[in-house]
Amino acid sequence: MQTEELLKTVQTVLDERKGQYITTLDVRGKTSFTDYMVLVTGTSDRHLKSLCEHVAIAAKEQGCVPLGMEGDLGSDWILLDLGDVIVHAMTAQTREFYQLEKLWSVDAPREKTYAAN
Repeated sequence: MQTEELLKTVQTVLDERKGQYITTLDVRGKTSFTDYMVLVTGTSDRHLKSLCEHVAIAAKEQGCVPLGMEGDLGSDWILLDLGDVIVHAMTAQTREFYQLEKLWSVDAPREKTYAAN
C-alpha cells in the first residue's frame, strides 16, 4: 500500500468514527521513523481505543499490518504505529498539555486540519 493511500484511509476512518480536530503533520525529511503523524482528539478513553482499533482494522484490510499500539483503556493517549503513518489519539486535555502541533510546527507543515461532524 502506498503511503498516501494509507494516510487517506486513516483520515477517512477517523472522520467516520467521529474523531475530532484531525490534524496531519508531514514529517518527511524531518524524522527517520515515519512520514506522517495524524493527531486526533477523542471524547473518552474508550473512544480513543475504538478510533485506533478501527484504523488498525482498515489498514489490515488494505494489506498494512500495524507495527504496534501503545496505550489501552484508561489511557489519555493511544499511539498506533502503521510505519509510514503514526496516529496519536488523545483526549483534549492531553493534547493541550503536550501540544505536539506546536512541537512539530517549525519543521512539519500541517497538511490538513478539520473537525468531525
